[in-house]
Amino acid sequence: MFTKYNKIAFSGILALNLFFANPVVSQQKKAKQTNLDYTQYVNPFIGSAGHGHVFVGANVPFGAVQLGPVNVFEGWDWCSGYNYASNTILGFTHTHLSGTGIGDLNDILLLPVSGKVPLTKGIKEDMTTGYGSYFSHKNEVSKAGYYSVILDKYKIKAELTATERVGFHKYTFNSTTDNHVLLDLADGIGWDKPVKTFIKKINETTLVGYRYSAGWAADQRVFFTMEFSEPISNMALYDSTTAVAGNEGEALKMKAVLDFKTLKNKQILVKVGISPVSYENASANIKAEIPGWNFEAVAKEATSKWNKELNKIQIKADDKTMKVFYTAMYHTMFAPSIFNDVTGDYRGTDKKVYEKANFTNYTTFSLWDTYRGLHPLYTLTQPDKINDIVKSFLAIYEQQGRLPVWHLMGNETNTMNGNHSIAVIVDAYMKGYRGYDVALAYEAIKKTAMQTRDGMDYVQKLEYIPADKMVESVGNALEYAIDDYCVALMAKDLNKTEDYNYFSKRANLYKLYFDKETTFMRGKLTNGNWRTPFNPLSSAHRKDDYVEGNAWQYTWLVPQDPYGLIDLFGSEDKFLAKLDSLFLITDKVEGEEISPDISGLIGQYAQGNEPNHHIPYLYAYAGQPWKTAKLIREIDEKFYSTKPDGLCGNEDLGQMSAWYVLSSMGFYSVNPANGIYVLGSPLVNTATIHHKESISFTLKAIDNSKTNIYIQKAEYNGKPYTKSYITHDMIVKGGELKLYMGSKPSITFGVKKEDRPL
Repeated sequence: MFTKYNKIAFSGILALNLFFANPVVSQQKKAKQTNLDYTQYVNPFIGSAGHGHVFVGANVPFGAVQLGPVNVFEGWDWCSGYNYASNTILGFTHTHLSGTGIGDLNDILLLPVSGKVPLTKGIKEDMTTGYGSYFSHKNEVSKAGYYSVILDKYKIKAELTATERVGFHKYTFNSTTDNHVLLDLADGIGWDKPVKTFIKKINETTLVGYRYSAGWAADQRVFFTMEFSEPISNMALYDSTTAVAGNEGEALKMKAVLDFKTLKNKQILVKVGISPVSYENASANIKAEIPGWNFEAVAKEATSKWNKELNKIQIKADDKTMKVFYTAMYHTMFAPSIFNDVTGDYRGTDKKVYEKANFTNYTTFSLWDTYRGLHPLYTLTQPDKINDIVKSFLAIYEQQGRLPVWHLMGNETNTMNGNHSIAVIVDAYMKGYRGYDVALAYEAIKKTAMQTRDGMDYVQKLEYIPADKMVESVGNALEYAIDDYCVALMAKDLNKTEDYNYFSKRANLYKLYFDKETTFMRGKLTNGNWRTPFNPLSSAHRKDDYVEGNAWQYTWLVPQDPYGLIDLFGSEDKFLAKLDSLFLITDKVEGEEISPDISGLIGQYAQGNEPNHHIPYLYAYAGQPWKTAKLIREIDEKFYSTKPDGLCGNEDLGQMSAWYVLSSMGFYSVNPANGIYVLGSPLVNTATIHHKESISFTLKAIDNSKTNIYIQKAEYNGKPYTKSYITHDMIVKGGELKLYMGSKPSITFGVKKEDRPL
């Protein structure tokens, strides 16, 4: 499209797969998958300390309910509601975000209490006068689908599990009397503030209600039904701390204190169904998903659901890699989350209720992050969900007039840059996922690409975005170029020649920001001059031309056209010299604090921030893939561990982990939509991807070790394979790739121009 390499990409992929067709493929298809217990390697606390911001608690893959503890809020690193550094628990909430850089949700707080029930929260320094308790990590257990902790103050053991739409609590008290449960709808996390809350007692064991709030999600509505295993002897309602008479109340900050006079076995079980539509639907969710009261059976089923998903990729590796890999894979399946009821009903972006939808509606899309690696990973491991994700995008398009940017609980947050739902749709389309209205999908991506928001009015005129007209001009423009490349890719496949030509030109606009004198991407003023003063090390957050980064990092944000970028440098040697420097420059701007988003540094490379994730793989495009291999091993060693701070940056709903899952298998999706995965250095000895029940692809790293990190040669289905990349079709059709590893770089593997990535 922009170079001869891109023009032949998909025809080249087809040719490769025809050339390497082999009976081994059919043998792989017939191989029966044996499920193993991979949940034993999952440690949900990885990434819960430091800047990881991961959710800790009980959920099932892609579930609407994420039921877990909430600490006393101590700042940015508590965006999920929990950080391993804490020793406080205020209660257990049913919605969370995992790894985001903004806090929201934490709806519907429950806390079991013995003795007096305060109506205000405890504080970090003193948990005696307010509600909540200190706890010890020694008495805390977190596994896939299950969480438990002992609340020291009350001597109560709380256990949690979940289904897709129902949270299940089990509280074991220290006595049979003077026991209570506090329900608090007043508080969320971060930006979240209540707008209207409602609680109603239906009978002696059932409550219903809702919580409307405004925050990052500007108009969030969560309805609930709550069923108790024991009768409620008394209910006291409050608006904050003011008593509300009767068995129901609607106010800004509703709370309820539920008394349980006598317990049979010192235990209370609570089922909490949630819905975006109504508490009647929440009740239906309970009836469909947890009709009985067998907590252990539900917890076992939750773990089984996780294990089924984890078995979609079966690896063999050392113990550390097994733990990091399967925890990473676990983290890739928290979002997108289900956003409709068992009936199919959901609430749209326009706040209308859509009944009996014929697809699973999803929400929670951190697309600026996840289009890069997470969604390409899904095309390998979640083939049954791809079409519904696209349908969710198209429903949003029809309701708000454009595709989502960062969607949360039926709200467009407009967070971060670009229009990356376009890349996700085009990647799905080009890989053969077309179980949706293709004409509507193309209409949606084209209309979204023709907006005038955030500098796109300049892009439409094939002009650069002036740095003196808007901030983050370079960051915006480079992200738009990636999306425009994707529009052109789909337009070409649909024989829309005029659109193809137009969007191809737009995709080439990234070149206007390249300063050949400094060899950096830079902000350009309305008069055509580069903005000065210029310091490529400066990373002033949202004050200059980049987004959570600096010129050193953003100069490489051309994953759709690496060969065009090489041409801008004038030669491969100059490109490689500059790329080498990225990983060596450690200077800082005096007096400038580095944003916590820019973390996991090797030189100026920031593994902790997603726009950097493809950069180590760019060496393959210039014929030096061994440098990629060395960096992958260094990143693994420095930035991924089994400790609570084992992520070097925000998880961002799975992208930080998706990079590891793909890279540890030996490849990564540099271009987010052309079906090419660039080879690096496998951390695993064997990886088998079960794309579908009868189709498997196995990668074997022969003689792999901590010293043997370089690919020497390869075989695909028993035949020599010289490319420094593999294709999506190779994986989803099944087969076997053998990579022979050695301790020294190969001067031949993947070096020839015809062997470099398309």
